Amino acid sequence: MSHPAFCGISGPHLGELAAERGARWEARCESARHERRGGVRLREAGDGPKYGLVFVDRLLATLVHLGTGLTYEALGVIYEVGSSTISRAICEMRPLLAARGFAVPDRPGVRLRTLEDVFAYAEAEHITLRIVGRLSLTRPRARHIPGVVAGATAD
Repeated sequence: MSHPAFCGISGPHLGELAAERGARWEARCESARHERRGGVRLREAGDGPKYGLVFVDRLLATLVHLGTGLTYEALGVIYEVGSSTISRAICEMRPLLAARGFAVPDRPGVRLRTLEDVFAYAEAEHITLRIVGRLSLTRPRARHIPGVVAGATAD
């Protein structure tokens, strides 16, 4: 999944992103654990339950989902975890990626962190933006209507 065709970024860039965001993610997780415990760690580091996906896999699953639109279920099959694990991973990673923003090529130090930043940058640089969308077809769920049995016909 680390191939640029899936995650959308090169190997070296992925390594930099993982190193930069990994430290932040770990600090946030430790802070949350500290709050839940109400104090310092009682067990050795590494003891306790393990994550279904390590940080890099969480990051990759998120990048693949955002870049390709691959469903949580499909990503769960690839990573051999449930779709709820993928959902949780993506929900954790999206804010980390959003806080980092997107680097502007050929402009070191310029990062676009919000949609408003993107529009302002495009206007200032006389860039025309196009919104590309994907059509996602889903089957409507069958609704249960009281007194009606599925497949039954009235004579």
